[in-house]
Amino acid sequence: MGLGVLEDRKLKVVPGTATLEDLEGSTLVAELEDAAHLKRAKDGIIILVPQPSDDPDDPLNWPIWRRDMITFFLCLMSIIASTVSPLMAANTVTLLTYYAQNGVQVDVTDLALLTGYNLLGTAIGGFIVVPLARVWGKRWLILLGAIVIIISSIWCGLSNTSYNSLVAARFFQGMGLAPYEGLVNAMVGELYFVHESGVRIALSNLCLFGGAFFTPVIVGKVTATINWQWTFFFVAIFCAAIFPIVYLYCPETAYNRDSYQPKRRTSDAPTSQTTTAATPADRTGEKMAYAVNETPVRSTSNESSSSTGGGIARKSDGPDSQREMFEMSPLPASNAAPAPLISKKNLRLFTGRKTHESFWKLALRPLPLVLQPAFFWAMTIQGLMIAWVAMLGVSLALFTLKLGFTEVETGYMYTGAFIGALFAFVVAGAVSDPLVKWLTKKNGGIFEPEFRMVLVIGQVIFGIGGLFGYGVVSADAKYGWLLPDVFFGFVVAGMTFGAIVSAQYIVDGYRDLTIEGFTILVMFKNFIAYAITYKGFDWLAEEGSEGMFFMFAYIQIAVCAMTVPMYIFGKRNRSFFTRYDVLEMLYLR
Repeated sequence: MGLGVLEDRKLKVVPGTATLEDLEGSTLVAELEDAAHLKRAKDGIIILVPQPSDDPDDPLNWPIWRRDMITFFLCLMSIIASTVSPLMAANTVTLLTYYAQNGVQVDVTDLALLTGYNLLGTAIGGFIVVPLARVWGKRWLILLGAIVIIISSIWCGLSNTSYNSLVAARFFQGMGLAPYEGLVNAMVGELYFVHESGVRIALSNLCLFGGAFFTPVIVGKVTATINWQWTFFFVAIFCAAIFPIVYLYCPETAYNRDSYQPKRRTSDAPTSQTTTAATPADRTGEKMAYAVNETPVRSTSNESSSSTGGGIARKSDGPDSQREMFEMSPLPASNAAPAPLISKKNLRLFTGRKTHESFWKLALRPLPLVLQPAFFWAMTIQGLMIAWVAMLGVSLALFTLKLGFTEVETGYMYTGAFIGALFAFVVAGAVSDPLVKWLTKKNGGIFEPEFRMVLVIGQVIFGIGGLFGYGVVSADAKYGWLLPDVFFGFVVAGMTFGAIVSAQYIVDGYRDLTIEGFTILVMFKNFIAYAITYKGFDWLAEEGSEGMFFMFAYIQIAVCAMTVPMYIFGKRNRSFFTRYDVLEMLYLR
């Protein structure tokens, strides 16, 4: 048992398990004949996982400043894109007054649905975006999403007194957001080695989730100074301003490393276990005789990996099988010219098909993952907290009405939420990778993706504590605005911890299903948030603030408690679903 993670008894090499560091005296690393040929970081200690190719067009071979620049621009566009969902949060009173003055009959629930239909568009868009990304890559979808946001934002601003037109425009705004919620984390994961990815994925999550909470602060002021239509026009303007930068400097991150895969020789190895072109799971690495990262994947298609890593070796799965032998593929000339920053190739929207699988097969692939314990855990640890935050926004609209707040003051109430998201990002970014490296050393140099789950403690302390606290202080206006705002920040901090942990675990433990995993996360959180906005005000009136948020807190306690068995049995779960591939059984792989 490695630090509480139960060892698997079926596979000696479990997808996701890897070494981050080649510790002195590790006999298992020394056993590997080709260990000396493994590529390492500049410090000469950390083994690069995944193993990069020698192609200068391989994103892993780009200098770190370039990869960070791409991440920065993707995150910058993500901030703008993520503003579209909470754009109406501070304007409830303003829009009620506006529509009433123009003879349009709407109530508070109708206004909540302006956010609800936006979330519905994101959920449906995510279902479509993922198979398209699998087939044709991600870059063009990121650019298309920006164009949709620009057009739909202008449409929102021009809708004026037509509520139905605004609803339709908000739906398409959500569709434009879908590529960012579904693909940016995956793109960031494709740019970095395992030991580099933690803080970057935390940053991308901050931009996708935390940045949205600063939006109402600005929106309230813009609405009071100009009008509510200009909040949409500004989104279109800023998105259009950043679009050329993303087009020029954010190339396709999907890369096929098939030509650099090792060639395998087997001695009396089972014919049923064959090695195919690397899948994205390879990036995380295996126990790889505790040194490399090759996943036992069944040969089912001609699919090219969108984010694969070269592997070296794995031991045979069966206890009676002899050890499998590998040899390194020839490496290209080491003096290959570095890839240019801007080139015709980088500017292409399409760089060829990434797979020959059916679009509809890929579209249906995420759905069975809901029943896989790891994905169910990730889906609930992130999605339910986001749903509670959405309901908290509904509650806040009514609470500020009691206090007689204007749109400006209501917008300022989201300052606590933004600070909470920022706090969680700083803590997770500072702690995540160092903590994982420390646990890896304590575990004899063996990295387990379950080590990422330790940060769920942040959700327990801040998220659950914030739900209880907000339930108490929001039930009575005598507590004023400060305490509700503080507990709002606590809840958002807990949500951010959950978003970061779930994203990192999927990237590290299920690299071959990263996009599908993010898809069900996006779909689940947006569908449930839509349902809450649809019935939120009625539910709040029936249950009361304290009763509702206490119930949310108890549910989240149960969800966080699932982390304990997931941590203990997570490795065996990964092994089980490697041996019994549900997607293959359903002919979806």
